[in-house]
Amino acid sequence: MSLKQESMSVQQSRFNMIEQQIRPWDVLDGAVLGLLAKLPREDFVPKQYVGLAFADLEIPLGDGELMLSPKMEGRILQSLEIKKTDKVLEVGTGSGYLTALLAMQAKHVDSVELNAKISKQAAKNIAAQGIENVNLVVADGVHGMAANAPYDVIVYTASIPMLNTQVERQLAIGGRMFVVVGEAPVMEATLITRISADNFKMDVLFETCLPAIVNAPQAEKFEF
Repeated sequence: MSLKQESMSVQQSRFNMIEQQIRPWDVLDGAVLGLLAKLPREDFVPKQYVGLAFADLEIPLGDGELMLSPKMEGRILQSLEIKKTDKVLEVGTGSGYLTALLAMQAKHVDSVELNAKISKQAAKNIAAQGIENVNLVVADGVHGMAANAPYDVIVYTASIPMLNTQVERQLAIGGRMFVVVGEAPVMEATLITRISADNFKMDVLFETCLPAIVNAPQAEKFEF
């Protein structure tokens, strides 16, 4: 297969990903679809899984971490309605693909990742795209990053068993947070909007299932 043919094959696979996976999952925002068509997802996938770059699944990154499925990434971006003036906190950098997508929409992204090896690879992936408005931090981000708050947008790329009000308060007024809350088999993708200093609006967007973030605060279990 020539380079030109290979390029056309990749373009077709990316087109199919958008039309057959992402659009049918109610991702219809033209700006979001345009970003997904533009950013080469295959460049963020571990080499051994490049053939699965556009598949409807979560891709292993090593050390038990996973790259989100394309349709999940699309829904996250659409739900947050990111603006060019937004300051974003991402908890869980992973491959850096969602980080890059966030950065292409926002003013600045802080992305926290507990695994130094994965963060280092994400940095290479992001730099290769010429994206510079990202600050990668190796740390435990389960409680957010209060030192750099407030944020207009906060995104968790793994699930948490229960909501952490400490992180909600790192949102600016009008800020939005996407997080998957609950424990298997019932988890809810939730959008939290800070209406005022003490008022938060919570919208359940859809049911899903994601691996839990490391060191997540656990809900108390009652024994009878």
